[in-house]
Amino acid sequence: MNVLAKELNDELKRSGMYSFLSERGKRMYFPKGIVAQSAEAGEKAKRVNATVGTATRLGQPFYLSDIYKYFENDFKPSEIFNYAPGGGDKSLRAIWKEEMVRKNPSLEGKLTSGCIVTGGLTHTISIAATLFADEGDEIFCPDLFWDNYDLIFSDLAGARLVTFPFFKDGGLNSQGIKDALLSSEKNEVRLILNFPNNPTGYTPSKKEMRDLVDALKLVAKQKKILVIVDDAYFGLFYEEETEKESLFSYLADADENIFVIKGDAATKEDMVWGFRIGFITYAGKALDEKALDALEKKTLGAIRCTVSNCDRPGQSLLLRAKKGANYEKDKEELFSVIKERYEEVKRVLKKYEGNDLLTPYPFNSGYFMAFDTHGNSAEDLRRFLLDKYQIGAINIFDRTFRLAYCSVEKENIESLIDCVYKAAEELWK
Repeated sequence: MNVLAKELNDELKRSGMYSFLSERGKRMYFPKGIVAQSAEAGEKAKRVNATVGTATRLGQPFYLSDIYKYFENDFKPSEIFNYAPGGGDKSLRAIWKEEMVRKNPSLEGKLTSGCIVTGGLTHTISIAATLFADEGDEIFCPDLFWDNYDLIFSDLAGARLVTFPFFKDGGLNSQGIKDALLSSEKNEVRLILNFPNNPTGYTPSKKEMRDLVDALKLVAKQKKILVIVDDAYFGLFYEEETEKESLFSYLADADENIFVIKGDAATKEDMVWGFRIGFITYAGKALDEKALDALEKKTLGAIRCTVSNCDRPGQSLLLRAKKGANYEKDKEELFSVIKERYEEVKRVLKKYEGNDLLTPYPFNSGYFMAFDTHGNSAEDLRRFLLDKYQIGAINIFDRTFRLAYCSVEKENIESLIDCVYKAAEELWK
């Protein structure tokens, strides 16, 4: 094992988080090679810098004029064509962390790592699997989950998803989460939670979030817990009683036996879906600055040996937008439009209360709502709607039927839902 990896492991052993590392995670480190040496030269090599493999002229990279013509009035060539630093643009990382604390006031004064740029939320979750999931490990997860978790944790990492009922009595099943974690025979348990949830579009209420945190603290009296918080749709909360802060902010210093990873992204929060800009942040009451630095370095190593570094133009564009005059206004407009569509979905569904073919799961946030098909094939319904009515929707595990109302104009929502129920009746009655 590389000596740098051993040094990072020694720091994490003091915190207790070492036991969560996968074998790959234990071996991971950020090498003092080309990238690290180039970064150091960028700070000190004022005379000549012969480190980075970028062809330059007069201090700026060469470029294709047919690309640069779209940027030349606002950006230097280096802001578009250069490599980004391994952990992302420093200014963007700093702004993201400032915003994270502003949006989550409970984080104020709590120790966390820096926010490291990833290639989108999927990349963030994949890094977590790389560093913290081994063959045969259990990953506890709601039974209603984003299907990419299966591909990442099961097929890529070789771990095993263990599910529990997400809902109980029309709300979050905190008791089920606690019981599932305590049922494990292992002393360390791994849990992933996604709010607003994909596929259901549900976020806990303020009381449910307190109950969840209390439940995890009770588990922590018997086991160490690693919680991966998937905040892909963070901020899209439409009801007053819905919790507006991330679970990450409550767990960051909750207990010596609780360690937490926050995955979030500009993807949905800043309407830059194709930019593929995500972030990963670590916290835990037992993690000091040295341990957090060790986690950052292992993360940088995981990035270095896969994508090397993340998209430069997207980071430059996003950073400029965040400093622009229209940033807040544009985000408010998006929120207003999606909230109107959410409210229209709620209104239309009232017509079908008591329907025994399709029952909406609770939803209050995000981009989606989903139906329980009560044992009927969601895939059959998906294909029937597509073939007969030219309507596209998503089947999840053949028992959940998801509608992304975020991509449907408000005036089309009623006919969409009417057609879904009509198709279900034609298929199953």
